Amino acid sequence: MDERISRTMDALRRNKMKPYFVEIREELFETVRELIKNDKLITAGGSMTLKESGVTDLLMSEYKGIYLDRSEGKNPDEVGEIFRKAFVSDTFFSSSNAITEEGELYNVDGNGNRVSAMIFGPKQVIVVAGVNKIVKDRNAAILRVEELTAPKNAARLNCQTPCAKTGKCEKLTAGVPCASPARICCSYVFLGQQRVPDRIKVILVNQELGY
Repeated sequence: MDERISRTMDALRRNKMKPYFVEIREELFETVRELIKNDKLITAGGSMTLKESGVTDLLMSEYKGIYLDRSEGKNPDEVGEIFRKAFVSDTFFSSSNAITEEGELYNVDGNGNRVSAMIFGPKQVIVVAGVNKIVKDRNAAILRVEELTAPKNAARLNCQTPCAKTGKCEKLTAGVPCASPARICCSYVFLGQQRVPDRIKVILVNQELGY
C-alpha cells in the first residue's frame, strides 16, 4: 500500500467511513461476503466498477432472491420501483466517481437514485473503487468527472450529449454549462464526515476499475 492510499484511508476513518484495502478479486469477494452475510435485501446503483470487479456477478449468482438488480425491471416503472426499494435495503452497493485524499466521496448523477441512496436510507453502503479513483482534493475530483467520467459514461450509454462526441465536458470545451436534454450530470454530491459511523464502507481495490 503506497502512502497516497494510506493517507486516503486515514482520512476516510476521520470522516467516520470504514475503509478496506484489497489486492485481488478473491480478497474483495471475501470482504463483500462477510459484510452482507446477514442481509435480507441488497440493492445497487449503476456502476462499471461493480461489473468489472465481478461484484455484480457475485451478487446475482450467490444472492438470488436477496439481491435486486435494475436489470430485473421489465419497464421504466418497474425499474423505478427497484430504485425506490434501495431506501429500505440492508446494503446498497455503489462505486464513487472520485475519492479525495481528504476522505470525501464525490459523485455526479443523472436520475439521482444512486447519490440519494448513498446519503440516506440503506442500513449500510458499500463503495467499491479502484485506486485509480483517488484524487488529491475537491477540485481534482470535479475535474476528473468533467474530463473522464461523464464523457465516458455518456458515450457508453449512447447519450446524445456534446461530451459523448467530444470526450470532454461542455464546460471545458465551450466554456458554458451543458444544456443537452440528455445531460447525465444533474446532481453533484460530496460526502464528507458522516453522522452514522461506519455506515459507509469503502473497499479500495489495488487495480484500475471503472471510470
